[in-house]
Amino acid sequence: MSPPATEAGFTGLALVLLAGGQSARFGGPKLIAPLGGKPLALHAAGMLAALPFATRFAVIGPDVPDFAAFGYQTVPLTPPGAAQARSLALGVAAAQAAGARAVLVALADMPLVPAAHIHALVRQFDGDRIATEAGGVTMPPAIFVASHFAALTTLDGDRGGAARLKGGPTVPLDPRLALDVDRPEDLARAQALL
Repeated sequence: MSPPATEAGFTGLALVLLAGGQSARFGGPKLIAPLGGKPLALHAAGMLAALPFATRFAVIGPDVPDFAAFGYQTVPLTPPGAAQARSLALGVAAAQAAGARAVLVALADMPLVPAAHIHALVRQFDGDRIATEAGGVTMPPAIFVASHFAALTTLDGDRGGAARLKGGPTVPLDPRLALDVDRPEDLARAQALL
């Protein structure tokens, strides 16, 4: 296992946790669905809250757990139900207003990403961008430096910042730990992996 990133690596690094999705494929409010005795979203939120980010933002929709209790500033997704790119834009804009030098973007419905992976991203960040790679797919968590903020705040659709990560460096993650809970069967898989 690689050593943790130094606290200096987190200087000026804001966390943007995306928690505003519609849960359409889940069939109900997935972020409050129980997983291992607590709401799904609090697995990622709690792990990330323990890391020394300069600031923490959670872009939220309805039916979410209490992120403020974990030290997050909440940013309501407007309009409600907007695409992922809108969540990303709002979170990045909040981080930019707070003076962040870079943002780490994470998803609240990825409960199994370990802190060691976040440390590896921070440690290997090249000063531009870096993403997670699992099973040949580039995905969040990902870090973007401030020079990407203008582009990230003008995206639209459901792909978020994927295009800006293309061809950039990545840190591998076991695909089992990169599980993104979209459907009830994904929640069952996450429960089995806890």
